[in-house]
Amino acid sequence: MSEFKYCSSLANYKRFKTREVDIGGIPLGDDNPIRIQSMTTTNTMNTEDTVKQSIRMIEAGCEYVRITAPSIKEAENLKNIQNVLRSKGYNTPLVADIHFTPNAAEIAAEIVQKVRINPGNYVDKKLFKTFEISDNDYNLELEKIYNRFSPLVKICKQNGTAIRIGTNHGSLSDRIMNRYGDTPLGMVESALEFIRICEDNNFYDIVLSMKSSNPIVMVNAYRLLVNKMILEKMNYPLHLGVTEAGDGLEGRIKSSIGIGALLEDGLGDTIRVSLTEDPEFELPVAQKIINRYKHRQKHDNINSIKHYPINPFDYNKRITNAVLNIGNENIPRVIIDLSTVEITYEVLSKVGYTYNETIDKWTVSEVACDYIHVGSNKINIKLPVQLGIICNYSKWIESEINIKLYPEMNIDEYNKFTEDVVKFVYVLSHKKITKQTLDKLNSDNKVIIILDTINSHGMVEQRNVFVQLLNKKCNTPIVISRCYKNAKFENICIDASVDFGSLLLDGLGDGVLMSNKSYNNVEKINNLLFGILQGTRTRISKTEFISCPSCGRTQFDLQKTTEKVRDKTSHLKGLKIAVMGCIVNGPGEMADADYGYVGTGNKKISLYKGHNIVERNIDSNDSIDALLDLIKKNGDWIDP
Repeated sequence: MSEFKYCSSLANYKRFKTREVDIGGIPLGDDNPIRIQSMTTTNTMNTEDTVKQSIRMIEAGCEYVRITAPSIKEAENLKNIQNVLRSKGYNTPLVADIHFTPNAAEIAAEIVQKVRINPGNYVDKKLFKTFEISDNDYNLELEKIYNRFSPLVKICKQNGTAIRIGTNHGSLSDRIMNRYGDTPLGMVESALEFIRICEDNNFYDIVLSMKSSNPIVMVNAYRLLVNKMILEKMNYPLHLGVTEAGDGLEGRIKSSIGIGALLEDGLGDTIRVSLTEDPEFELPVAQKIINRYKHRQKHDNINSIKHYPINPFDYNKRITNAVLNIGNENIPRVIIDLSTVEITYEVLSKVGYTYNETIDKWTVSEVACDYIHVGSNKINIKLPVQLGIICNYSKWIESEINIKLYPEMNIDEYNKFTEDVVKFVYVLSHKKITKQTLDKLNSDNKVIIILDTINSHGMVEQRNVFVQLLNKKCNTPIVISRCYKNAKFENICIDASVDFGSLLLDGLGDGVLMSNKSYNNVEKINNLLFGILQGTRTRISKTEFISCPSCGRTQFDLQKTTEKVRDKTSHLKGLKIAVMGCIVNGPGEMADADYGYVGTGNKKISLYKGHNIVERNIDSNDSIDALLDLIKKNGDWIDP
């Protein structure tokens, strides 16, 4: 376990103990509450607009307001912004966001309460060049970084200003990329270099972040960072966020998956939900995420783990048997609970199956569920042959033989069951799986577990079951199941994204099933489950959009543009399209996008294929058509 250690406990909820860093009178880390923050999208030189937006953010719950300072003039104007806010009675700490300009950082550090720098952009070059780098050349570059970064550290130390060392997956320097690759390890090493410079100057008011638009990379990087900190006896607080998460349901799902997976293990001292929406809409989402952990310490007991067989720093899917189309190399399956609603053609159309009675034909969508769970419900209509049906064991016994009808039984029923048929076994607690059950599971190639929990620390309890089976070399496929009581869809969205997504990010789970007697909009539930699989990149059913939340550097309407791009390209299944507000974040933080749409000036756009720029400074009025032409030219277009 020690080589994989990244949190205080894998069984009991306990926050990882970090040092306290005071930021303008609102400390984070240690035993302080998990703080919430966001970033303005206004032009930093427009004091009035920036103040107004900051106030809206603060009144929505923002505890730290971040403002971009891309050059010296913006850094200097932070003083005016701060003075107006203070005159209006708002004392919320301000954070300056710095990318390329050390001089701007040094000016901002004498004004605001925290400065955020990106190691990959701050000093190093980012030209996407491949080259061999010797140890001597590498160390010479480190020496240059030391000389350019140390003045900022000294100013922060003199002024009581904190520093966030914010590494982004897509912004790793060429030097780091050529030494460590485009990896979580590269992200961590990039931050550690800057931490060591701070420590050499006896400066410790440091906050760390490891952001990526890919939640798998993001989670693995934060875990690895903590692992390295433990080894080097560091304990700096963590700022959590999924960068360029997007907007709407997709942005909320992706942010909840990445942030929640870390909070579940007690990692994280402040969070920012990055949505391509006005920043005040980010804050209620962030609040709902952290509300999950207010009373988590009171959860029911979970057995401790002596041997942890999962590498938390590298994604690997659990090896399982294939039963039907579940498990092994199959994509995770979606099961929709229809046990409490009347099963009609209209209901089936909401989960992806549309029946044309005139020609007796079914149309199946890309987000059609694979199974329905009917419980003891009656089925009075014709069903598509592609759709599997799961029912209660008692109903199955009374039913006529139907190769698409599969029983769900509890463990006691399963232990007595002798028929050679495919069956689902419902497991509610990790303590229910005995040696007898494990022995039977190991000799049964026609069984699928439906794993549920009522523990308030439910994801961790479910993970404990996966660990039990992994340690016993039991390859029975597992469908992750959760039952929610909340009637508000946004809360369901956040809870499900965290609970399912945290397991899927570790390669655990061969299917997903969600029930909620208080909320029976099966269409939204179906779309949510497919969205979670998309967000964890375990099942791709649509285009993936990577879009930044905008800031003062953006010189076009990012929200409207993202909507237009989505409207034109949402049918391109599997394609990753990035819509980025500026050249600072664009080429780097698109990370693994197939196509990039990047702001490069006042209503000017450049288009990328991967990391390669193919068209420069297109008028924004013509840019979406140019993007579509580029996709067509490269053979990735299909007609909707």
